Amino acid sequence: STFRDADGLWNNYPVMDVASHDGFVRNPALIHSFYNGLRRQLLDKKPNAAHLGLKELEKDFDVRIITQNVDDLHERAGSSHVLHLHGELMKVRSMTHEERVYTRDEYGDPVRPHIVFFQEAVPNFDPAVKIAQEADIFVVIGTSLNVYPAAGLLFYAPKNAPIYYIDPRPAAIPEGVGNVTVIAEPATAGVRELIKKLKNQ
Repeated sequence: STFRDADGLWNNYPVMDVASHDGFVRNPALIHSFYNGLRRQLLDKKPNAAHLGLKELEKDFDVRIITQNVDDLHERAGSSHVLHLHGELMKVRSMTHEERVYTRDEYGDPVRPHIVFFQEAVPNFDPAVKIAQEADIFVVIGTSLNVYPAAGLLFYAPKNAPIYYIDPRPAAIPEGVGNVTVIAEPATAGVRELIKKLKNQ
């Protein structure tokens, strides 16, 4: 499930209870339970046509994916370069040694989800900016353009780089961002259309 859509997870859980630093301090057991539930759901999911289409683009392009999603579906689709802005659901992080990130209990440390909570900085933002600045083509898929700092990456794309924005309900393009082609489709159909456009260039 997405977090912000009409039927998203935030409609079922108080956001600050399950996705904030303060919430974790107040009730770590609730947060561990919440994320364990998401992990169980993810085990049954498979990459969709959008994930597979982005992998297909690697045949002709050097594709770098910056994702706000915390699932591992890009990796399961076979994408080679994936940067997770908001963390990774299937990993945990040591609370005493933050550099220890792992998929199983290797050290016996107290752990927390390897997720960027509200009230925390986004540690991978600077590497994401570097990727955006070096883009020849910049593609935005399935986002409201309301979640910052991620939405701000549009401003780092080179001025001459064409931008494609794929979303079934596209938001207004921020002022100062030009050269945008909107593909008003769900990600699955939109990535297929993107592939056609790029191959015809």
